[in-house]
Amino acid sequence: MSGGLLVAGTTSDAGKSVVTAGICRWLVRQGVKVAPFKAQNMSLNSFVTREGAEIGRAQAMQAQACRIEPTALMNPVLLKPGSDRSSQVVLMGKPVGELSARGYHGGRQEALLGTVLECLASLRSSYDAVICEGAGSPAEINLRRTDIVNMGIARNARLPVLVVGDIDRGGVFASFFGTVALLSREDQELVAGFLVNKFRGDVTLLEPGLDMLHGLTGRRTYGVLPFRHGLGIDEEDGMGVPPARGGTPARAKSRVGEESRASLQEAVRESEVTAPAGEDVLRVAVCAIPLMSNFTDVDALAAEPGVVVRFVDRPEELADADLVIIPGTRGTVRALEWLRERGLAKAVVRRAVDGRPVLGICGGFQILGERIEDEVESRHGVVDGLGILPVRVRFAHEKTLARPVGEALGEPVEGYEIHHGVADVVGGEPFLDGCRVGSVWGTHWHGSLESDGFRRAFLREVAAAAGRRFVPAAGTSFAALREEQLDRLGDLIEQHADTDALWRLIESGAPRGLPFLPPGVPA
Repeated sequence: MSGGLLVAGTTSDAGKSVVTAGICRWLVRQGVKVAPFKAQNMSLNSFVTREGAEIGRAQAMQAQACRIEPTALMNPVLLKPGSDRSSQVVLMGKPVGELSARGYHGGRQEALLGTVLECLASLRSSYDAVICEGAGSPAEINLRRTDIVNMGIARNARLPVLVVGDIDRGGVFASFFGTVALLSREDQELVAGFLVNKFRGDVTLLEPGLDMLHGLTGRRTYGVLPFRHGLGIDEEDGMGVPPARGGTPARAKSRVGEESRASLQEAVRESEVTAPAGEDVLRVAVCAIPLMSNFTDVDALAAEPGVVVRFVDRPEELADADLVIIPGTRGTVRALEWLRERGLAKAVVRRAVDGRPVLGICGGFQILGERIEDEVESRHGVVDGLGILPVRVRFAHEKTLARPVGEALGEPVEGYEIHHGVADVVGGEPFLDGCRVGSVWGTHWHGSLESDGFRRAFLREVAAAAGRRFVPAAGTSFAALREEQLDRLGDLIEQHADTDALWRLIESGAPRGLPFLPPGVPA
């Protein structure tokens, strides 16, 4: 096999990331050397590759599905929102500046097309197949002229396009038809067909609609994937909590951290979690701060039997928590202000005074310190932190991107760092790169809780400080659970998609002679 495919979607959150990962895992199990690619990603969930490049976590997860190391080639452009109207632009893994949406789409994006195509060509020269993921919808006709991630990349690289639709939202047939009809003739030629995602019920009831869709568009449906809980791993623009083992997931969506009460209620719904006999359930409350980044840090906790993870935004929701986590954020000072406005800051300080466990990660660690000097991110100058940890933070223009290894609580730990803040620790006990005072811990290290031995040691400390009878399950392997999830994605493709037709599509491109749907838009 030698070829490629672009997985597009009728909307954001249609399932492009997980479908791409599923196709990658199915291919690698067939002996195909495959790599993922997303030209441009907008996400506050990012990862650091071994060469020190920052890319979207979704592409790192897809690389894991391919059983290869992620590299900057797989996500050459990453946009990290700082507000509704501006983002930090990360090019080839390094930040190059802050741009408004108008400034980016007004010219910068077109200039990046050459870099994007070079990265894709490099991957295609090294792998049998490259499975590309689009962004949003390919029918964003107001942005088509500067598009480098959907039809712009498909047309330049002559990639066949598979359009994914989330039927659980409703209106999937109209979305499929409208997506194709809004494209220019040249773009329509590359749209090979459709993939229905998140279907519930009897698929035979859907088949007449698929036949009619084929008659209307001349394009076939390559599969109907059933709804499955717990598969939204490493998402881009949402808050996601995986289920406790054997449970059902609690989920919520939010756009660049502007949480609504309704969406938070979705996250607060707990799965039924049963602790081992004679032991307590351990409850973890994660403060849903604005511009929350790398909330995937809590996935490993949520995967532990007997641990419940909730996202919260009111002080009373901390009352029954055994551990409170302040996660990373793209806006440390803004998040600190939000905690104070909500009354959460006082509740966290009271916990610390009472000796109840608190963990700050990256921006959350900075918030727990004494002072923040920020002339880079918020430009607010010197701001008082919560004063719980003996740490003073100064924001540097250069971003720290690293993959540290170390030891804490007698266990080996690996993590990754993505931050502008430089911490000067002036007291407390050492804890990774940060410190500990009593039952309050702080570190810049993301991903540290994925280290199984360290996570169990940390939970034992939390349980002791919280007065809980809780012993972490010795056999829980987060890496193994992640592999199981990726295999489930591969199983979905293998069992519910026409893999022979997919194989031909990846190898040979879009079928010739696909009909044109008027009216279309000019190229």
